[in-house]
Amino acid sequence: MLLPAAAIGVRLALTDLRTLRLPDPLVVALALVTGLPLAVLAPGRILPALASAVLVGLTYLVLALLPGRGLGLGDVKLGAVLALLLGLFGGWPAVLTGFAVAHLVGGLTAAYLMITGRGRVFPFGPALLLGALAAITAA
Repeated sequence: MLLPAAAIGVRLALTDLRTLRLPDPLVVALALVTGLPLAVLAPGRILPALASAVLVGLTYLVLALLPGRGLGLGDVKLGAVLALLLGLFGGWPAVLTGFAVAHLVGGLTAAYLMITGRGRVFPFGPALLLGALAAITAA
C-alpha cells in the first residue's frame, strides 16, 4: 500500500515542480490506492480522518480564494486527501505532524525565494508530500 502511494507521490511532486499543477487523476489515485486499504484496516479512524480532511480542505480552500497567488486548487485537493490518509494512518498526531512539516518546508522555501529575489510562486505539493512522508515515518 505504501509503495504505490510513494510512486504516485513522487509523480505528483515531479509534475508540480515542472508545471505548478497537481493532476486530479493522480490525486484521486493516491486517495484510492491508500485510503481504501487504510479504511479497512482502521475502521475506527474513519470519522476523525474525514473530519481532518474537511477541516484541511475548507481551510485551504479559503486560502486559495484569497486575492493574490496563494494556494492552488490542486493544493487544496491534495491537502484534503493527505489529511484523510494521515488521519487513517495515525490519527490527529499524524495529521498535525504532516502539516506542521509541510508548512515549515513551505515557509522556508518562500523565505528563500523572497530573500534571493526569485519570485514568490512555488509548488506547494512537494512540501505537502514531504510532510506526509515525515508523519508516516514518525508514526
